Amino acid sequence: MRLVLPDDIHDGPVSVVGSFNDWTPGRHRLVRRANGTRSVTVPVTPGQQLRFRYLGSGGRWFDDPDARQIEVDGAVVSVVEV
Repeated sequence: MRLVLPDDIHDGPVSVVGSFNDWTPGRHRLVRRANGTRSVTVPVTPGQQLRFRYLGSGGRWFDDPDARQIEVDGAVVSVVEV
């Protein structure tokens, strides 16, 4: 699945962390594209619920503006049904 954000959402590097990579920062970094976005492709199994957040440099967490938000163990995460 391809995750896409506007390039201007954060000045520094951004990675996506979630259920697909054991919430490991830096493993899936978003790459700046010529069209003004950043994107990364992550492995998911069809029918799986993808739970994730974005992590920017300096420890800044943020959510996907196009994804549904839910609370899990006291933390808000973005959710996409694949």
